[in-house]
Amino acid sequence: MRILLIEDDIDLAKTIVDSLDEHNIVVDTCNDGESGSYIARTNHYDLILLDNILPKKLGVNICKELRNLDVKTPILFMSIQGDATDKIKFLEAGGDDCIAKPFSINELVARIKAISRRSYDIRQDIITLDDVTIDRDNYLVCKKGKPLYFTRKEFMILEQIAVVPGRVITRTEIMEHVWKKDFNPFSNTIETHIRNIRKKIDGKHRKKIETIPGRGYRLRKQYIKTSSPTS
Repeated sequence: MRILLIEDDIDLAKTIVDSLDEHNIVVDTCNDGESGSYIARTNHYDLILLDNILPKKLGVNICKELRNLDVKTPILFMSIQGDATDKIKFLEAGGDDCIAKPFSINELVARIKAISRRSYDIRQDIITLDDVTIDRDNYLVCKKGKPLYFTRKEFMILEQIAVVPGRVITRTEIMEHVWKKDFNPFSNTIETHIRNIRKKIDGKHRKKIETIPGRGYRLRKQYIKTSSPTS
């Protein structure tokens, strides 16, 4: 998951970035409203984490601007203004949720995940690819029941490809989802990560990810079966 954090408190922003990094969430940051609005309009993010009181433009006005431009990216407001009137104002502007400062990182992660689930028609926690399972909540990949070591970025790429079986995922989509906005698009890092993923999940005659020349990568649809974990 890749999100945009618009927050003018530099120390708080750094704390959030460092903490979310441990949860496989890539964070781009911006410290004022005008720049934040521009970046949100011109880049793709899975979620926008938005402070309200910002230099140059209020968060609520950024939200209204994005919704008027039909930008549907989920928006989670952060605000020290915690009464019901403010929450209603944020929601009426087009926000998806509001979290009051100060907050715990665990609560923030839980709200991000909840909004992410609502952003898709179906959100499967466990994805099965033949003899490989991907546990999205616990960031765990197993093959024939045995855990595999995956780096954070390898996991994010595999998850991104696996959630849309049969659809081609372009290099640009992978780059925007997994790396920050300063990633070098001419690097061969993506190809290296795909090669490492294939070594870990493929069997001798079971090639799960195919390369579509000039377009990107696609999971072979015959390997997909999804289910939710039983309680």
